[in-house]
Amino acid sequence: MLQGLHASLTDPVLDAMNFLNEVVSRFPEALSFAPGRPWEGDFEPEDLSRHLRAYTDYLEGELGWSRARVRTQLFQYGRTNGVIHELIARALHNDEGIDVPAEAVVVTTGAQEAMLLVLRALFAAPEDTLLISTPAYVGITGAARLLDLRIHAVPEGPEGPEPDAVAAAAAAVRAAGGRPRALYLVPDFANPSGTSMPLDRRHRLLDVAEREDVLLLEDNPYGFFSRTGGTPPTLKALGGRRVVYLGSFSKTALPAARVGYVLADQEVLAPDGSRGLLADGLSKIKSMTTVNTSAISQAVIGGILVESGCRLREANTAATDHYAANMNTLLDALERSFPAAERDRLGLSWNRPDGGFFLVLNVPFIADVKALERSARDFGVLWTPMDSFFLDGCGNRQLRLSCSALDPARIQEGVRRLAAFIDAQSSAPDA
Repeated sequence: MLQGLHASLTDPVLDAMNFLNEVVSRFPEALSFAPGRPWEGDFEPEDLSRHLRAYTDYLEGELGWSRARVRTQLFQYGRTNGVIHELIARALHNDEGIDVPAEAVVVTTGAQEAMLLVLRALFAAPEDTLLISTPAYVGITGAARLLDLRIHAVPEGPEGPEPDAVAAAAAAVRAAGGRPRALYLVPDFANPSGTSMPLDRRHRLLDVAEREDVLLLEDNPYGFFSRTGGTPPTLKALGGRRVVYLGSFSKTALPAARVGYVLADQEVLAPDGSRGLLADGLSKIKSMTTVNTSAISQAVIGGILVESGCRLREANTAATDHYAANMNTLLDALERSFPAAERDRLGLSWNRPDGGFFLVLNVPFIADVKALERSARDFGVLWTPMDSFFLDGCGNRQLRLSCSALDPARIQEGVRRLAAFIDAQSSAPDA
């Protein structure tokens, strides 16, 4: 019998996603506000061949590649840092006003690999500590624990991480003998909370990061999806090389492709005195993990970029409208199911995100896996417990609702079922 396996294997954070998948499979008829799946929209299987053709036409037409070279590009392992880096750099210029050389783009197998590569590269000494704006996406917490990194929570406010709280966290880490190396955050419509940072707070955070010598790991999967007419500039666009930018095409192009990327244009000084880009170091690590990102997946994403003129924000207009309408539907349904007097009676509240996929509901009972199972079994509705998104055991009276993958009618029915569950659970003896 095997013993002595890595401690992360017993960490509840690593069980969170698997548990949700298991509950969904056990209650297939339940309406689910649990997964943050993107809208499938008008996806059709034949779209894949069209995207591939658009990419090969681009290689042969715009770049003048021979048929043999195109064949090698599609069928062989390919460049470790990726083969669509120039298209990604062009799209980021058009969509976000971010200007980095294509050589600073590392194409990854989803944003999850991007996190692992960046953490492995940046955290070199035992005292190096990752600050995490919490509640946080479990992927970053899990990645840090897989790598045995020290982590320190920075509590999030209604408008994202408070710069003064980041400075205080950095001071606390140093007082305990650590070195605050980087802060992970999602400034736009964060998962799980749905919060967004206003422009003045972004500038203040960049000032704190400079003063405290902390890198900002900016994760931006949801930035296109405002329901109120736009978002402030990204931290990367505002702060240049103080920010390592993590991106993904899962929400904006095709989730099944599993293509993400890192913008790592920071200059690195090697022990031998040579200089290079952080992207080059990430490439070395990637060569020992996934070797490279699927050339076929990159070609499909490359085709989508080519077809959109490397302007994904415009190409996502229909998806943005869908998510905005769904969030409005969810908020309206909650208001109808829980008018002010009923909210006061139950001690119920929720936030009103300006976009994205998620909102958080504060409830008067313990919203744990036991409550989730009852909700699914007896009321036919699923949601996500919030406690796994915290580092300190908080959030046990909160639940996350995701409205991204449902249509308005199912959202309304789901809220009706949720209201019945909340009313029953609030009246339970152990609430």
